[in-house]
Amino acid sequence: MNKPIGIILLIIGLLMFIYTGFTYTKKEKVVDAGPIEISADKQHTVNWPPYAGGVFVIAGIILLVTGKRKP
Repeated sequence: MNKPIGIILLIIGLLMFIYTGFTYTKKEKVVDAGPIEISADKQHTVNWPPYAGGVFVIAGIILLVTGKRKP
């Protein structure tokens, strides 16, 4: 059971090293006055520190190494 979780954590950690964040666009209302509605596209950025990827990689390696071996 530990090996699949370890592999997933390892992959997520490596991806977090490669991609340090992402940006998405959201449509938000600027003015809403009765029948008149004005909206604008606003970009939001989500970033995470590089050490977070390292934590995931280390946790994945630990789970892979300490996983129970079937006889």
